[in-house]
Amino acid sequence: MDLTQWLEYIERQHPKSIDMGLDRVRAVAEALGLSRPARRVVTVGGTNGKGSTVAFIEAIARGAGWRVGAYTSPHLRAYNERVRIEGADIDDASLVAAFEAIEAARGDVALTYFEYGTLAALWCFERADLDLAILEVGLGGRLDATNIVDPDVAVITTVELDHQDYLGDDREAIGFEKAGIARAWKPLVLGDDDPPSSVLRHAYAIGASAVRIGCDFFFEPTGDGWRWREVGCEYALPRPRLAAPVQLRNAAVAIAALRALDAPLDEAGIAAAVTDAQVGGRLQSFDRGGVAVVVDVAHNPQAARELARWLAESPVDGATHAVFAALADKDVAGVVEALADAVDDWHLAGLPEAGERAQTAAGLAARLAGTAASGAPVHETVEEALVAALGTAGPGDRILVLGSFHTVAAALDWLDRD
Repeated sequence: MDLTQWLEYIERQHPKSIDMGLDRVRAVAEALGLSRPARRVVTVGGTNGKGSTVAFIEAIARGAGWRVGAYTSPHLRAYNERVRIEGADIDDASLVAAFEAIEAARGDVALTYFEYGTLAALWCFERADLDLAILEVGLGGRLDATNIVDPDVAVITTVELDHQDYLGDDREAIGFEKAGIARAWKPLVLGDDDPPSSVLRHAYAIGASAVRIGCDFFFEPTGDGWRWREVGCEYALPRPRLAAPVQLRNAAVAIAALRALDAPLDEAGIAAAVTDAQVGGRLQSFDRGGVAVVVDVAHNPQAARELARWLAESPVDGATHAVFAALADKDVAGVVEALADAVDDWHLAGLPEAGERAQTAAGLAARLAGTAASGAPVHETVEEALVAALGTAGPGDRILVLGSFHTVAAALDWLDRD
């Protein structure tokens, strides 16, 4: 089978798309003989900012001369994006070889799509002679497939409400799940100004050393740049290429994680890496006839609040139109509420390509009754919504496309074809 056939196959091997727990994936990892994906491992969890933080860690470590692999999810346009070695997406042949090895080893153990992918990444990393593997948690942390690997440093970017069906209904419950990636007597880097007490209690209980933003390390803007500092160490750095204000925090957390690893860092190398790091679908901008089209994967209220902050700090001459499509299990009203003051009008779209979590435009509109998006035009697909928004926008206007990775991928596909 080629990679496309393998991906179709692994989607059918478990009755659920999400089945949290480590027993199955750990058993197959043992059958594969997997030991450790790299000489050092950093695991990155959190509600928002994981992908950007991974990108900063990866760029800084590579700039310091380390051989680095990164595992992230979900992908935007090609599955290969999930596994990077030395900055390059993994090739089809390596993924196919990994899936073949997993299939031969798993026996009658049913694996989810994500579990297959995690094992494939670990299998590829172990054969790549890496100095550092960076693993992005898929969902939660304690029961996520990436947690079969013991990290040298664990990172929790933020803790906010998302995936409540799996993680719990409040920040304390969600924090406990995310804190499960911490390891005894190892650093736990926290990027949240006010982490839930459940995170701090767990760190204390297992002897993990919490390294907290605003307590143990700091960052602040300085004119055209910014400063990172801790006791006895300070870096003066340029602004990241990644545009949102929150990216300073993500970069600061990445530096703290590498400092906790005792990585060989210097100011010039960090500065170059911070300006080089980039991630698709994070305030990615295009121009269409004088209309700015900005795509962003923001899909929960916290991410939407950060997006609203960027919109306020980056005004345009004209109006801001939003194209919004989200998965059925998201707090769509909370997203619209966070952006209500920054968006002039809305276009709502469906996500028929999203499988069991798909939501139609009509279903989205029904859930947004009484919000700022109430009565907005509905469109079957993101492409149709984007075309309609461009039809009403004029030079100096901005179109914001947001709501999920599926939303951004559909927009990028159309923008490429256009």
